[in-house]
Amino acid sequence: MANRLIEVDSLMPGCWISVVDPTAQERKMLIDDYGLDSDFLKSSLDEEESSRVEQEENQTLIIVDTAVSEVQKDDTLIFYTMPLGIILTDHYVFTISLRENKVINDVVSGRVRNIQTQFRTQFVLRLMMNITASFLVYLKQIDKTSSAMQRKLHGAMKNHELIQMLELEKSLIYFSTSLKSNDVTMNKILRGRVVKLYEEDQDLLEDVLIELKQAQEMASIYSGILSGVVDAFGSVISNNLNIVMWRLTMVTIILAIPTMVYSFYGMNTLDLPFAEHTWFPTLLSLLLTAIVAFVLFKYKKK
Repeated sequence: MANRLIEVDSLMPGCWISVVDPTAQERKMLIDDYGLDSDFLKSSLDEEESSRVEQEENQTLIIVDTAVSEVQKDDTLIFYTMPLGIILTDHYVFTISLRENKVINDVVSGRVRNIQTQFRTQFVLRLMMNITASFLVYLKQIDKTSSAMQRKLHGAMKNHELIQMLELEKSLIYFSTSLKSNDVTMNKILRGRVVKLYEEDQDLLEDVLIELKQAQEMASIYSGILSGVVDAFGSVISNNLNIVMWRLTMVTIILAIPTMVYSFYGMNTLDLPFAEHTWFPTLLSLLLTAIVAFVLFKYKKK
């Protein structure tokens, strides 16, 4: 069936080989049996590798950053980027990553349409299109998470909301940096010096570049908004804490009044009025407490 991926038992020209977290033995097989450049393979499995394109003899390495989301143990949602290595040889396309990749899984499962691995350049461009689309999806998810955190802003006094917002802000910085790197890499491909481009690939490449620009603009806008929200978030938490401390101070002052009155009457002195009666210090305590409470609440409203 056309445009449908089929798993084959043995390699044939036009195949796509997906490699995820290969063992030492599998790495040796990729180098010895399939002739992959050892440096290209090492770069593809390096978490710190930045997006770039490089050519060596009959092989071309394209490293792009992909978006990843993860929920930590404290239920904090984080986003980060992970490099994906794409190695083009004369007859095959290899994708190599250190961990599972959502875009690759979507392609394997058939959720991505119009995939034809025999057209290697077109296949790479469609991968790039879906990688960029995943950035847009995660950016919208960041915006929704940010909006949900903002709704909790008014009554927030815990660290969880603030930590979540800081993680989102950090994620947007990662996304912006990765999108800029991917944009540079795609522009190098656009020149046609590294990867051979066919006429039908030009429109697809331009679509990828447009999506990249849109993702960069979204990341920049969200980053600016989130930065202001985080600052406001910290101020609100500080203000809420001050309100709580003020209430506790009021309660402490009000409760101190009866204690002071009974302390004076508990010293067994006869000079105090009605020292022999219990009702008077009780009445005096209630009266003074009411006056102090009234003054404090009136001051608070101001």
